[in-house]
Amino acid sequence: MNTGDLSTLLVWAAATAFTVALIAYTVDMARIAEQATRRAPAAVPVGASVGGPVSAVAGSADEAAPSRSLRAEGIARATHYLGVALLFAGIVTRGIAAGRWPTANMYEFTLVGVFVATLVLAIMQRRRIIPFISVIVLGMSVLSLALALLKFYIQAEAVQPALQSYWLIIHVGVAITATGIFTVAFAASVLQVLRDGRENDHSHLVGPGVKAGGLRASLSGWAVTGPRFAWLEQVPDARRLEAMAFRLNAVGFVLWTFTLIGGAIWAEHAWGRYWGWDPKEIGTFIAWVVYAAYLHARTTRGWSGRRAAYFVFVGYAVVLANFTVVNLVVTGKHSYSGL
Repeated sequence: MNTGDLSTLLVWAAATAFTVALIAYTVDMARIAEQATRRAPAAVPVGASVGGPVSAVAGSADEAAPSRSLRAEGIARATHYLGVALLFAGIVTRGIAAGRWPTANMYEFTLVGVFVATLVLAIMQRRRIIPFISVIVLGMSVLSLALALLKFYIQAEAVQPALQSYWLIIHVGVAITATGIFTVAFAASVLQVLRDGRENDHSHLVGPGVKAGGLRASLSGWAVTGPRFAWLEQVPDARRLEAMAFRLNAVGFVLWTFTLIGGAIWAEHAWGRYWGWDPKEIGTFIAWVVYAAYLHARTTRGWSGRRAAYFVFVGYAVVLANFTVVNLVVTGKHSYSGL
């Protein structure tokens, strides 16, 4: 077995470890949801007295707190860390096999991007595990690794002359790091929107636009305000989740800004111009504008809640499109998929 084959084997092992962690986090979240649903306070009958002790209505603090699956959390955390270590080893051996920094094509970009996202997730959840964020990030990570191994994989080899530069490490490495951070911030924003909907009793499934009757009754169980989402009561409130997403996006934006500037400098060295309206240059700039608008609206215009989260969704969609569409569909100087 050569170094390249070892790298591929390690990546498959990392994908397997992340899958186990994903299942364990899902079991943990399901346990929380089940307990929260069982302990949800029943509606007070019409005419019943509500003036009694608080414990008679809401229950004690011990009764209100749902039990977690400590075994599932332990398995999830251990296999999550194991997956990060295996993926790091796979990236290192890939670089050794290619004799260069392993960020020159879509396959390698995906590996490093997943590594950054899962590492940031592990650091962020050292003190408190938020299973829903883990499920989103690890779900996307497993899907990305499977796609990389099955569709994006190419043999480890030297790169074209335009990429034989130290800027391959700086420019592309920073872009990958920013993408990984944006991924975790996206997951936090998704949870923020769900939590906000429950806090403010807002759901499109049971809103005014949905007719009353059987359909409304069937949809109400799946609404974010319904009993199936009672587990949302156990995650941080929407304001804290929004603050978490804001901090991550702020760091990602700084790195993305450096990506844009560093790319222009590298383009001048490689092609003799700073800007050439290449599709990936345009996509990178659009993503920068969206995240800049998000930070501006959040800090100076007072935008918060769902409106701020929608900026995050759009920005992350642009980042993903810039990685996939430009490399697979559009032809340009940055089309380095190798496929």
